[in-house]
Amino acid sequence: LMVWLRRTTHYLFIVVVAVNSTLLTINAGDYIFYTDWMWTSFVVFSISQSTMLAVGAIYYMLFTGVPGTATYYATIMTIYTWVAKGAWFALGYPYDFIVVPIWIPSAMLLDLTYWATRRNKHAAIIIGGTLIGLSFPLFNMVNLLLIRDPLEVAFKYPRPTLPAYMTPIEPQVGKFYNRPVALGSGAGAVLTVPIAALGAKLNTWTYRWMAA
Repeated sequence: LMVWLRRTTHYLFIVVVAVNSTLLTINAGDYIFYTDWMWTSFVVFSISQSTMLAVGAIYYMLFTGVPGTATYYATIMTIYTWVAKGAWFALGYPYDFIVVPIWIPSAMLLDLTYWATRRNKHAAIIIGGTLIGLSFPLFNMVNLLLIRDPLEVAFKYPRPTLPAYMTPIEPQVGKFYNRPVALGSGAGAVLTVPIAALGAKLNTWTYRWMAA
């Protein structure tokens, strides 16, 4: 009974992590491209989302030991975010008001690394983590280029709960953040690896807890 209870608790934990990841995503992405700090927001968003994806995906993948579960984890996050997007749309906001991040291709690269290296945990952390950090900003920028201008959407449909200091204003061109994909990818590639290692370590602690 205890073994069943612990395994059930663990799988529920995975679902809770995915739900909370999605909520964090919506909060982090709410104002992306909506203010004069739009490129800065994209870089911060890229780093936060790539590291969050890495820690959850590698935790789930190493627990099952099956390549493909990282993509499954990213799919859960995507579905939850699309539900939130649909909720805003039902409230009368435009279809492009919330931009769903592109997690799945980056998670697929992590799965591919784990499979190609014959389930090598350290390769998954170093190579897979780096690939997530490098690819995530690129996929998301391509996604943003295919939708309506979010800044224009923000002017037409301001959030009813926006505080005064977050009211959208005319964008300014920053000198430092004028290469958001390169900056996001560079910082993400460096930071995602130790965060992936943290996910792997959390997996080790989970096994110890289940065996206790």
